[in-house]
Amino acid sequence: MPSDRLPRAPDRGVPRPTLGVREAVAITVGIVIGAGIFRTPSLVAGATASEQVLIGAWVAGGLISLVGALCYAELASAYPHAGGDYHYLTRAFGRRLGFVYAWARLTVIQTGSAVLLAFVAGDYLTRLLDLGRHSADVYAALIVILLTGLNCAGIRQSTQTQNWLTALEVVGLIAIIALGLGFGSTAGSTVPTAASTDLGLVMVFVLLTYGGWNEAAYISAELRDAPGRMAYVLAGSAVLVTLLYVLTNLAYLHSLGLSGMANSNAVAADLMARALGTSGVVMISLLVTVSALTSANATLITGARSAYALGCDHRLFARLGHWSERTGTPVRATLVQGGAGLLLVGLGALSRDGFRMALEYTAPVFWLFFLLVGLSLFVLRVREPEIARPFLVPLYPVFPLIFCFTSAYLLYASLAYTGVGALVGVGVMAAGGLVLMFAEERPESQARRGGTDRHL
Repeated sequence: MPSDRLPRAPDRGVPRPTLGVREAVAITVGIVIGAGIFRTPSLVAGATASEQVLIGAWVAGGLISLVGALCYAELASAYPHAGGDYHYLTRAFGRRLGFVYAWARLTVIQTGSAVLLAFVAGDYLTRLLDLGRHSADVYAALIVILLTGLNCAGIRQSTQTQNWLTALEVVGLIAIIALGLGFGSTAGSTVPTAASTDLGLVMVFVLLTYGGWNEAAYISAELRDAPGRMAYVLAGSAVLVTLLYVLTNLAYLHSLGLSGMANSNAVAADLMARALGTSGVVMISLLVTVSALTSANATLITGARSAYALGCDHRLFARLGHWSERTGTPVRATLVQGGAGLLLVGLGALSRDGFRMALEYTAPVFWLFFLLVGLSLFVLRVREPEIARPFLVPLYPVFPLIFCFTSAYLLYASLAYTGVGALVGVGVMAAGGLVLMFAEERPESQARRGGTDRHL
């Protein structure tokens, strides 16, 4: 099999196993528990006909996420690599698709995810200190710059910050749970909000809120004893997030009731205001900001790894494939990712709603490649049976099929329910195909592929 990367220059470092399970779980949980849990529960409540269905949907979302985590655990333990999804897709479907994915992740998926979180933080920081007409945009840009600088400073600094942010985030959710469940019940507000449950729409919101658990795959090359521990990181993170999400929704229900949740534009803020008054609103604004920063930081950590892998495999982007031995991070890839993020912030500043624009821009491309990663598990089992697999997904092929089906449905939903931003994201992804055509005309690129695109 041809080499899966370019020959390294003597001064080019490589990822080293410096992370433990705690850091890996903090990164994964930090990505998943973003701003969604403070925004989507009211949308879910408005589309459900009973409390039981609402809680059942959040439990089902957790189980589906766990199924996906088990699929990823097999891939990540068999192929520990800083490229994560990029590495699996390239092995399964060839360099062309791998390149388009890495391009999309750099320009659309991770960049868009980090920027939409920066806009969320900007919106809530503006409530605390308004900087004027473009206050949220200024905050978003400052957040991208700050987190990019933090990740360039070193893996120790970025992961320690991630540990603290995740701890604050989880403590904040636990406080909401305690206050919501401990406050007086509003049973009179539990009347149905919809004549029947729109299950498809409900699961779109729920599964989007659970999104991000797969990012642990991008630090598999930096996890100590990765083959033995990756399954614990992915499955453990999914279980922890599910527990927190279900309890949080129970707290919302107990404090506000089903109709109270459905009629709220800021369900967590309403719960805190009911429990603590004005001081509660300030606290929830700070908590949402911390949650958004936590997810954005973790997103930038993992996003830079796939850009680094792109640089290792493609000479056109070779400068991205540099790993700093001093900081333990792909500094150049991180800087390029941050620059792309600032461009997207600028685009969001021109739209009416930067968060919505970034969400529409990201979602369809994300779910398309999520589906392809699920399919790659089947392909690699057949194509590379000799590869040692320390962890095998249970109930194969049932679990992988469930994972692929849900990803395909969310791809459809993200196109059906979004607007112009989705077309822009798809267009940027398609531009990666044009860049690839230009890059493949280079003789050294053709020689490196060894005349075939089937394997690495």
